[in-house]
Amino acid sequence: MRALLMVGAAGGLGAMARFGVALWAERNWGAEFAFGTLLVNVTGCLALGFLLELERGTELVSYPIRLLLAVGFLGAFTTFSTFGYETLRFLQNGAIQTAVINVLANLVLGLAAIWIGFLLAKSFYPAG
Repeated sequence: MRALLMVGAAGGLGAMARFGVALWAERNWGAEFAFGTLLVNVTGCLALGFLLELERGTELVSYPIRLLLAVGFLGAFTTFSTFGYETLRFLQNGAIQTAVINVLANLVLGLAAIWIGFLLAKSFYPAG
């Protein structure tokens, strides 16, 4: 029960953070492209890559911390379902090029961010 409450509380914070980032991105970069979703997905991938590699390579991340951050906060923060919806809307509106750019940007930058997160986490422990 405690783990469930931890994940739920962290998920609430992650959802609020996602909403805040989306508003900030729209105010600063406009709504013509899904910049907020892209920013959330890339930073979420970076953080998840860092956290999970740090857990694998050190004793710094415990199972409760993983639940709190990876499952709770980042699970609610990243917005893959929103990404899918926005991509479909671009396609439905005839903005095929924008849809393709959205898919490629989220995929390529997200995978790159996971990799960078792994590399950053490895600096916290000796190579072995």
